[in-house]
Amino acid sequence: MTGHEWFDEEAGPIVRPFTLTGGRTESGHRSDLDLMTLVVRASEPVYGSLLLTPEHEAILHLASDPLTVAELASELDLAVGVVKVLLGDLLADRRITVRRPAPVAQFPNPRIIEEVIHGLQAL
Repeated sequence: MTGHEWFDEEAGPIVRPFTLTGGRTESGHRSDLDLMTLVVRASEPVYGSLLLTPEHEAILHLASDPLTVAELASELDLAVGVVKVLLGDLLADRRITVRRPAPVAQFPNPRIIEEVIHGLQAL
């Protein structure tokens, strides 16, 4: 152990999740991010007011290709709640865009399936 209580020889520096978000549990930006929401870095450079932390920078680097919130949390080894707060910051500063994944298609009406089968049999 070193002279600091926040340092663990095996784990390295320990930073509490609330420290990464400045004690916030929600961002100032209203968004309904779920685990499957796709995140991508804004296509044009943005010069916003947000002072970027290393975690913000890491999200922007990873989000050059679309990733889900769950994938970002996994890649960053951070709690999903922390990632959502950081994403909210980036959304408010227009540095990222988000979109919902395409909804799962509903099964067609059974009558339509039967008609397709009968049509194929008639060929």
